Amino acid sequence: MNRKIFNTLFISIFSAMLGLGVIAPLLPLYARSLGATGLWLGVIFSGFSFSRAVFMPIIGRISDRTGRKKFICSGLLLYSFVSLLYPLAGGIYPLIIIRLIHGFASSLVIPIAMAYVGETVDKGKEGVSMGTFSMALFLGMGTGPFLGGFLNDTFGINSTFYAMAVLTVVAFLISFIFLPDIKYAANKKRAEKAISFKDVISNNIIKGMLIFRAVIAMGRGGIMAFLPLFASGVNISPSGAGAIISSNIFITAFLQRPFGALADRYNKFHLILIGSSTVASSLILVSFSHNFWGLFFISALMGIGAALAIPSAQAITVKVGNTLGIGVSMGMFNMAMSVGMIAAPLISGVVMDKLGIKSVFYVSGILIFCGTLVFYYYFKKEQVKSLFTV
Repeated sequence: MNRKIFNTLFISIFSAMLGLGVIAPLLPLYARSLGATGLWLGVIFSGFSFSRAVFMPIIGRISDRTGRKKFICSGLLLYSFVSLLYPLAGGIYPLIIIRLIHGFASSLVIPIAMAYVGETVDKGKEGVSMGTFSMALFLGMGTGPFLGGFLNDTFGINSTFYAMAVLTVVAFLISFIFLPDIKYAANKKRAEKAISFKDVISNNIIKGMLIFRAVIAMGRGGIMAFLPLFASGVNISPSGAGAIISSNIFITAFLQRPFGALADRYNKFHLILIGSSTVASSLILVSFSHNFWGLFFISALMGIGAALAIPSAQAITVKVGNTLGIGVSMGMFNMAMSVGMIAAPLISGVVMDKLGIKSVFYVSGILIFCGTLVFYYYFKKEQVKSLFTV
């Protein structure tokens, strides 16, 4: 593994995700203050993920040929600019446009950074390497809500957007100064063969990974968008909601490396099944809780489930990506996450408007269970056909 690339990306992505996490527990409340209903709240959250889903596979494919640094730096710079637009939104429609631009900026950063790391990992250590790198994403997102809650309570909500701008500028400077640019196209023959979307999507292992990533993202989307509203209904403050969300993300973060090492030793398929089922069960349990500690422990259980599954999924994607193209494979993997993040707020918004906030978590849990069964089908089909070693 190239330690300079890894360390630079770890620090810069942590800074960027810290900035994004700062607004996570407050954006639903900000949107509601602008007049958003449950459905419009879903649209606002989905706008970010929609842009990511559209552009990530395309950017990943291009980066396989032309290099990755320019995309990461451009995306981080755009992040900081968009952060300054949030306080100027003034209404639902401008906020949706801002979220679309923000999602595009994200498509230039996260999947490309993951591909960057994935192509430098040592063979047989994909799980622990990708798990360790994922700590940057989760630690940033986990620390952010604490910082966001403090800034909101002390200086007002606009201060959280300015903090996001500063943090992403720091991430840009770190990447621009210290990140070397290694072009995947140095292996040109393999890159030219690998970048067909048809080749990627026709692989049953990839299909299983896409289903898994989408359903796990649906669970996280439900928590991020609607748990603050559920928490406010049981007299939990925005700071308390931020602590609950952070507990989920911190636990997922700190378990990434040990569970990644576990993925390198044991059957990744089984770890994904157990983790995904744990996330689904935790979501269903949310609606039975009516106080801070109940929600805190359920959120922590959900974090454990995600931590068990994600490093295994990333390791499998790296292995398949070494054949199909790691940039486009990681782009598709993260696109599936965005599809889940699109679907979750929209479905949850309609469910909340029709059936109430508690039903949001019932429906999310059931959908994840169903998605896990589809993942099981595709993965077992490929195992039988090709004896794919996980």
